[in-house]
Amino acid sequence: MKPEGEQRAGLLYGIGAYGMWGLVPLFWPLLKPSGAAEILAHRMVWSLAVVGIALVALRRWGWIRELLRRPRKLGLITVAATVITVNWGLYIWAVNSGHVVEASLGYFINPLVTIAMGVLLLKERLRPAQWAAVAIGFAAVLVLAIGYGRPPWISLTLAFSFATYGLVKKKVNIGGLESLAAETAIQFLPALGFLLWLGADGTLTFGAHGAGHAALLAATGVVTAAPLVCFGAAAIRVPLSTLGLLQYLAPVCQFLLGIWYFHESMPAERWAGFGLVWLALTCLTWDALRTARRTRAEAVRLAGAGAVARQPLPVESSG
Repeated sequence: MKPEGEQRAGLLYGIGAYGMWGLVPLFWPLLKPSGAAEILAHRMVWSLAVVGIALVALRRWGWIRELLRRPRKLGLITVAATVITVNWGLYIWAVNSGHVVEASLGYFINPLVTIAMGVLLLKERLRPAQWAAVAIGFAAVLVLAIGYGRPPWISLTLAFSFATYGLVKKKVNIGGLESLAAETAIQFLPALGFLLWLGADGTLTFGAHGAGHAALLAATGVVTAAPLVCFGAAAIRVPLSTLGLLQYLAPVCQFLLGIWYFHESMPAERWAGFGLVWLALTCLTWDALRTARRTRAEAVRLAGAGAVARQPLPVESSG
């Protein structure tokens, strides 16, 4: 078990990571009049610059040679880079087009999509509470589709792309900073080529709206890397169950910003749909906490039994 100070630091890192992800809708509108595609390209280019500097400072280069020797892992990194490109690009467009609430829904239902993918692709077996949560989540999507007059495609695309990203990252199994470096290295040339094309076309906004706007575009690298670094620091210090609870902080912040700051409408049918999603997440959280408690109790019991078994037998004196 980690020392109390380490766990407290890990909790602060986790709150910092998910808090930054939750507040990021405030950042993307500052980059207008840049379009979502240009912002995405800058995010890829400047993210590689930031993580490159971090890797130089930490002298963590050994993983590159190993990755290049493993084509399957490199292929998985390419898949991860592709799906996170879809996720990033759609999220930026959604925020700057007035769909912050619908984007937040994507990250609320992401755990449900992850569970469903585990059943369909990995043949995982669910506990009754998890089945109930998935069923409630499916009902929520139907209610929201009726409310929006269409399927909530922004939410579903964000949820499925991020769930796919998580699945691929699990198979790749390399560190967060290294993974981001590899993914942005794959994204770099297409992104740079797109920015050069915009420049040749005369539609590039970088540098055309003052140094402040250019600095904000360059800051997309920090905005991408900073929460990831905090998340990595939290992941090694706090239990997975704690991180699982903290993950809801980001969509909660995004949802509240969408309603109170961006003044997006929330008719009754959308409240009903979100209410069902939150009910499903409550089922998941309750089940996860109960399972973690049982696992800890079983570990303590087995440890106690092992300690008793290791005790030396009393030696009888000879008469």
